[in-house]
Amino acid sequence: MKAIYKIGFVLAIASVTSCKKQLTTEPIGLLTLDQVNATPTLNTVETSVRSSYQLLSNRLNILAEWDWGGGLVFQNDYIMQDIASDDMEKKWNADGDQPWIDDINNFTFTSTNGGPNGLWKYNYEGIKRLNIAINFLTKPEIESITGISTTRKNQLLGEAYFLRSYYYFSLVTNFGDVPLILAPVLTFQEAFDVAVRTDKNLVWDRIKGDLLTAKTLLPNAKFSSDTEKWRISKGAVIALQAKSALYTQKWADVITLVSELETLGFYSLNANYFDSFNASKEFADNEVIFSYDHQTNQTPRNGNGICAPLGWGFFAPSTDFLNAFEANDPRKFYTVDAPNQNVNKMLGSLDGTNKGNDDAAINKVYIRFADVLLWKAEAYIETGNLQGAIDIINQVRARARNTITAAGTIPPAGTLPDRAASADKATVTGWLISERRVELGFESQRMADLKRWGTAKAVLAAKGKNFQDRHYLYPIPQSEIDASAGTLTQNAGY
Repeated sequence: MKAIYKIGFVLAIASVTSCKKQLTTEPIGLLTLDQVNATPTLNTVETSVRSSYQLLSNRLNILAEWDWGGGLVFQNDYIMQDIASDDMEKKWNADGDQPWIDDINNFTFTSTNGGPNGLWKYNYEGIKRLNIAINFLTKPEIESITGISTTRKNQLLGEAYFLRSYYYFSLVTNFGDVPLILAPVLTFQEAFDVAVRTDKNLVWDRIKGDLLTAKTLLPNAKFSSDTEKWRISKGAVIALQAKSALYTQKWADVITLVSELETLGFYSLNANYFDSFNASKEFADNEVIFSYDHQTNQTPRNGNGICAPLGWGFFAPSTDFLNAFEANDPRKFYTVDAPNQNVNKMLGSLDGTNKGNDDAAINKVYIRFADVLLWKAEAYIETGNLQGAIDIINQVRARARNTITAAGTIPPAGTLPDRAASADKATVTGWLISERRVELGFESQRMADLKRWGTAKAVLAAKGKNFQDRHYLYPIPQSEIDASAGTLTQNAGY
C-alpha cells in the first residue's frame, strides 16, 4: 500500500475532488507505510523510534528547503511562545524580514500564517513516525522476527509512547481540539475519517494514559541507556505526567508526581545556573531532565541550526523582559548579553561561540528540574500551602544568587533576598509568576504560562499587543482544512 501522508499531518491530499482518488505523495521521514506491511528488521525497528526524535531537533530544513513562509525552516517554539509573548522580539534591529513573524508578534496573523502551520506539521510528522514505530513494537511476534530483546523492545516502546504524548501535548495546548491519530493511515478513506477534531479532554486522557504505560516500560535509572544518554528516561515521563496534570489543573496530582520525581534522587538544581545550557556539561549536570542531543559533523546533519538565525540578527530580548530581572541577578547575563547581542542561553556559550553556526552541537533543553519545582510551588499555592510554595521559590532564588557570575564573582550581598512569609495568595502568586519569567526566559514557556493562567489578554494588552480572546488558541492551518475538504473545522474567530 502506498503511503498517503501529508507533511505535518497524517495524510497527503493532492486534491479533494474524489474521496476515492488514490494519492501518490510520499511521506516525509525515514520510514514509509510500505514498511509497515513488510517484515520488519531490527534496524527498521530501531530507526523507526530514532527518527521520531528528529522533530524535536533545531536542525534546519527538516521538512522542507527554506520554506520561511510556511514556517518550516526550523521549529517555531521561539516564535510562537517567546516572540508572541512579552519576552522576545524578532530581531535586534527591526526590519521587514519575515513579516509573518511580525504578524505573530503583533497578533495580526491569520490561519495561513507560517507559525501555526509549522507547529502543526512538526508535531504531526512526529506522530506519524511514532505510530509506525508503535505498530512495529506491538506486533506479538516482533521479538522472534527481529531478535530484539524484551528489555530493548520495552525501552523503545516506552520512548515512543512518551514522544507521541509530547507531540500531542504541544498540539492540544496550542490548538485545543485536534485529530487524535493512533495508528498508521492505510487508505484514502481512512485519511478523511481521521481528519476530524477530537475533544481536547479525550486527547488529554490519551496523553496521560500513554505516559502511564511508558513509565512501566522504562528502566528505573537516570538514563535509559548509558551509551545513549539522549534517550527518553523514566524521569522525563514522570515530569511530563506532572506537566500534564499542571495544564489540566489537577493540583494534587502535580504535587504527587513531582514528589515521585524527587524521590528518584536523579535530579537537583545545578550549583551554577548556566550549567544546564553549557555545551561542555551536557548529560553531566544534575538538572536537565529532557533535552534533544544535537551533534555536529553528522551525516545526515544533526546540529542545532537555531544558532544560524542568531547570527542573522534574529531573537532579541524585549526591554520589558530585561527590566523584569532584579538588580545583580546573574540569570540575566546567562540568558542574554544585550550589549553584545548574544543570546547566551541559546548559544550555549558566553562569548558568542556558535553564533551563526548552522551545525552547532548545543542541546535544546525541554524540561529541567527548576521548572518542575516551580510547578509544585504553583500547585501548593492552589491547594493552600503558601509556605510550601514560598520555600520552593526561595530555593530557586538561592541557587540564582549563589551562582558564580560570568566574571567569576559571587553576586553582592542582598541580591535576590528570600521572599518573606505571606498569607496572601495573590502576593505569593505574583512572586511565582515573576520567578518563572526570569528563571525560564527564552525557554519557550512564557506564552504558554500566560495562556493557561488566563492572563495573556490583560498582560499583553498592557504591553501594547493586540491580543484578543481568539488568540488563546492558534488557528488550524488553512491548508489542512482545505486538504480535508472541510471536515477539519477552524477555531473560533479565525
